[in-house]
Amino acid sequence: MAKDKKVFLCNECGYDSPKWAGKCPACGAWNSFVEKSIRKDSAVHAALPGGGGSARPVLIDEVSTDELPRIDTHDKELNRVLGGGLVPGSLVLLGGEPGIGKSTLVLQTVLRLGDRRVLYVSGEESVQQIKLRAERIEYLKSNCMIVCETRLETIFEHIKECSPELIIIDSIQTMSSEAVDSSPGSVAQIRECTAMLLKYAKESNTPIVLIGHITKEGAIAGPKILEHIVDVVLQFEGDQHYIYRVLRSIKNRFGSTAEMGIYEMRREGLRQVENPSELLLSDRHQGMSGIAIAAAIEGVSPFLIEVQALVSTAAYGTPQRSATGFDTRRMNMLLAVLEKRVGFKLAQKDVFLNIAGGLRVNDPAIDLSVISAILSSNMDVEIDATVCMAGEVGLSGEIRPINRIEQRISEAEKLGFKQIIIPRTNTKRLDLSKFSIEIKAVSKVEEAFRYIFG
Repeated sequence: MAKDKKVFLCNECGYDSPKWAGKCPACGAWNSFVEKSIRKDSAVHAALPGGGGSARPVLIDEVSTDELPRIDTHDKELNRVLGGGLVPGSLVLLGGEPGIGKSTLVLQTVLRLGDRRVLYVSGEESVQQIKLRAERIEYLKSNCMIVCETRLETIFEHIKECSPELIIIDSIQTMSSEAVDSSPGSVAQIRECTAMLLKYAKESNTPIVLIGHITKEGAIAGPKILEHIVDVVLQFEGDQHYIYRVLRSIKNRFGSTAEMGIYEMRREGLRQVENPSELLLSDRHQGMSGIAIAAAIEGVSPFLIEVQALVSTAAYGTPQRSATGFDTRRMNMLLAVLEKRVGFKLAQKDVFLNIAGGLRVNDPAIDLSVISAILSSNMDVEIDATVCMAGEVGLSGEIRPINRIEQRISEAEKLGFKQIIIPRTNTKRLDLSKFSIEIKAVSKVEEAFRYIFG
């Protein structure tokens, strides 16, 4: 029997070194190296179903480019974020905070797959707990098999017996292999288990979904190499005080990373939100200042959001700047534009900004709504509830053009808005006659304010 190999692994990034070092050369962390034993005659390779055949080099002209049919998850939001469905042989990592609904999302998805053989491997919950959740979701008859196991070698034995068409690992941080002499959740264990699961997924053409924990900073727990190994990284996020959950694609080798899916958390599980605009817009209160409606785009979906601002005199000398759901640095830049280009003095004012509904929006087209809401609160003047806007604000105070303007206008028109303010540049190739909503084109921030505040 071959001797165990001794290596030093960095607890922060997973970098391995033949000898101990005080500072990791990869991530720069100090005193992060720990000694680990790795067995050369890994039992995992022997346990892999199919024996792990080797690939043969082929000419690039001989490679078939026929796309494999994707697996329909029967969830429009999930299908869109994945790029059209699960790709056979792909490794998908789903991360999120504890209790956000990761296991519920995956379980209700696999229970809808009908006659497809699914193996759900749970390392955290018992079979009874999963059954109770399934009953709460009110599923139909499913061909889903459940096993509670954390040892990777035993999991591969179960896979060999039942030959599933889809495998769920909940969660990757609880899995361990005999090939690595360390506790479950360590850098070495996560890296080894993920690599072996990837090897099986590619050789057997079976998709595998990994559920992962996240750290206090919001990053997926484990070495950063984990995100490089997998094909797709999905982030399931949301505030537990709100009923909405957002599924984002951080990495996707088979589709766009700009997609977003919205769900509503209910007692019977997660419900797809088909029209997020109606849910994200609260009751349009009359006579209230500091509220502006923005036409935003996330991925391919247009929706209208409510931007709320509160401006007040600084009570403690140093003005406060706080933003929820919006980049604070960008808000500071917009405040500087207001002061320099438009002449509004906000240096001694507290400014608080909030995107209603608990969403985080990165679309620069909501800049115009942000500064409008801030000025509305500062002057205590209401913005007409039938007006929405879209436009990126530049450093010189100009309103820059934005993408997919027709989709934004159509969404505002569908929801009953009477007027929309857009950049003038976007109207050059736009047929205004096909819209019944009144379109106001502006090129400067001052023009927009004249339309909004009179």
